[in-house]
Amino acid sequence: MEHEKNQQLQDFVYQGKSYPCCTSLTMGLIGGKWKTVILYHLQQGPLRYSELRQQMLQVTERTLSLQLKALEKDQLIKRKVYHQKPPLKVSYSLTDLGKTLEPLILQLAQWGELVMQNQILKDQAQTEK
Repeated sequence: MEHEKNQQLQDFVYQGKSYPCCTSLTMGLIGGKWKTVILYHLQQGPLRYSELRQQMLQVTERTLSLQLKALEKDQLIKRKVYHQKPPLKVSYSLTDLGKTLEPLILQLAQWGELVMQNQILKDQAQTEK
């Protein structure tokens, strides 16, 4: 019992950051408006910055760049630079750790679809009244 109490009080430390619980750690890595969207698109395979940008028109270039750097720092994506003649080619892909998130990201997307379907049904019911 005492061991369980100490375990609950102990923080989880990942890459020098302390988190109060596993859920907090997970949300620290993938939380926010754009990280899960980036991870969702990278499930299809490697994408260049411009390809990600085309699929995420609402995100600013600065935000996309910052989110990619954060995901790379947290070892969820990798950045590959192709040393060819200019222009410089860079692509992003999921790491092995990032790939373990695929079932979670898929479930989040499916839940979002369910919420949208429920909203459509509510809107239709309101229109019919």
